[in-house]
Amino acid sequence: MRIVIVGGGQAAASMAARLRAKGHAGPLTVIGDEPAAPYQRPPLSKAYLLGRMDIDRLTLRAPEWWRDQEIALHLSETALSIDAVGRVVTTDRGTHGYDALALTTGASPRRLPASMGGDLPGTHVIRNLADVDALAPQLHEGRRLVVIGGGYIGLEAAAVARKSGLKVTLIEAAPRILGRVAAAQTADLIRALHQAHGVTILEGTGISRITGEDRVDGVALTDGQQIDADLVIMGIGVLPETGLAATAGLHLDNGIATDLHGRTSDPSIWAAGDCASTPWQGGRLRLESVGGAIDMAECVADNMLGYARDYVPKAWFWSDQFDAKLQIAGLNTGHDQVVERAGQGDHAASVWYYRQGALIAVDALNDVRAYMIGKRLIEGGISPDPATLATVPDLRALLA
Repeated sequence: MRIVIVGGGQAAASMAARLRAKGHAGPLTVIGDEPAAPYQRPPLSKAYLLGRMDIDRLTLRAPEWWRDQEIALHLSETALSIDAVGRVVTTDRGTHGYDALALTTGASPRRLPASMGGDLPGTHVIRNLADVDALAPQLHEGRRLVVIGGGYIGLEAAAVARKSGLKVTLIEAAPRILGRVAAAQTADLIRALHQAHGVTILEGTGISRITGEDRVDGVALTDGQQIDADLVIMGIGVLPETGLAATAGLHLDNGIATDLHGRTSDPSIWAAGDCASTPWQGGRLRLESVGGAIDMAECVADNMLGYARDYVPKAWFWSDQFDAKLQIAGLNTGHDQVVERAGQGDHAASVWYYRQGALIAVDALNDVRAYMIGKRLIEGGISPDPATLATVPDLRALLA
């Protein structure tokens, strides 16, 4: 069986490794449009941007591993279209026939439109190596940075820039930062962390446009303010890469729609990672996380080989900001109650989410014990009484 994987990220690397580990001995091809072999993305906006991690440490597999596993790794090659009837992928370098095809095309960062200055020199996004390699030389002490967007990517970029000595202003159009992904209590903790390090945060403030002639010189706000800037980072979310899937006529719904096995509307085409959505609680779920990419890719690899295993999302995330680590277990969607616990040390606390009396997620800032115990409780389907959770001196008692 000829298997082709399109996409050169974490999901592609995990899927290829799983296929070989599970005994697939046939032709296996990975097609990626970047010049670098599959690498870790989370450190890009953290250690790599700070210059504390080089490309060799980012890379997921050494060159000899791909060779030893007899995996044809095609880099700097862009897939253009899929002939689902003939089972052929056409790229800018040729064609690849397949018996089974997996799409791990990931997601692309949103930009403000050109009419709002989103294409001016000095504007940046953070998604891949090229983005960060273009941004890193611009982070000089004393320069003025405006970050647009108060999600995790924007906040991480703000933290790195501030640590590099820049004057940083973060602008969020919604009433508060982390509005889509976290409770107000978690947002309060992260806001206090950033303000303690000198980041200016403007919430409930819209962008009129990024200003400048030949390059960025500021950001005009809808309330009439003008924020001077030497560079701008747009952290306003991502969109799943579905263009290639569309050429094959695949069903799209919050990404490339798959069934519980990771199979798309074409029985010979599969999808995994940030580009794919899976059935979940009567709707569709698309996880943008390393853990989700690995778990789904491995499940799809198994199912390509006939295991018929349902993919069960296991949500866990993390975010490093300044010297603090935010760890998240579970999905807080639809929560109706929140319990906050103080932790030990600076900026340490945990936020616990309940839905109809069931514990569904926990955010733990500088509190590894809360994260580990919360994760075990959620995975075990154990929901301590919220009042007990709020007052118990030692969280370990909840595991008893």
